[in-house]
Amino acid sequence: MTKHRIYTTSFASVYPHYVAKAQRKGRTQAEVDEIILWLTGFTPDQFKTHLEQKTDFEAFFAAAPTLNPARSRIKGVVCGVRVEEVADPLMREIRYLDKLIDELAKGKAMEKILRA
Repeated sequence: MTKHRIYTTSFASVYPHYVAKAQRKGRTQAEVDEIILWLTGFTPDQFKTHLEQKTDFEAFFAAAPTLNPARSRIKGVVCGVRVEEVADPLMREIRYLDKLIDELAKGKAMEKILRA
């Protein structure tokens, strides 16, 4: 199996794009961070460390203390693909995050985004 190029891309290099997408729609960096922490189980300090170390996506998700079990309730289409049908486990995690950021940018309430 060939690795997707995104796997070796630094999370820190994509993170500003998540923040910019949210901010263009009037949302905040704090909300983006809340989503990432909810999804991965990282503490704010652990998350900051991964950004500083420029951890790639593969290592970032592998290091996640507790992937939120409610993430399996994330449904929908990202880049023309249904996230719940993505076969590759790591790509599914990446698409879950993409979908959550999309929902934030579309104005969804945080409690709905976080599947509360």
